[in-house]
Amino acid sequence: MYEYLISHEKHILKLLESENNNCDWSNIKQYHQKQIEFMQHERLVHLLVTLFFGLFLMISFGITVMHPHFAFLLLDIFMMMLLVPYIIHYFRLENGVQRWYKLSNQIEEKLKK
Repeated sequence: MYEYLISHEKHILKLLESENNNCDWSNIKQYHQKQIEFMQHERLVHLLVTLFFGLFLMISFGITVMHPHFAFLLLDIFMMMLLVPYIIHYFRLENGVQRWYKLSNQIEEKLKK
């Protein structure tokens, strides 16, 4: 998903940097807005997954503290190993979509010209 985000961003940046005044900025804006909608949905799903993994990790850690056992500790470590990549992925999606908002503003400026 992150590769798609980057490739779309490069495509829009290339269009914005080009001196081609024959671009149909209205269609480009409509296309870009649709891509933002897709990414917002993806971002929401990843936020929910990340929050639930964090909640389950906290519950698991609480059980480990109350009932120390090696198996619970392994579960905590495993869940932490899953949670960290989810946080990184969500962070990248969030920042990417925020960059897309700025691109949308630049497209809007091109439309006004």
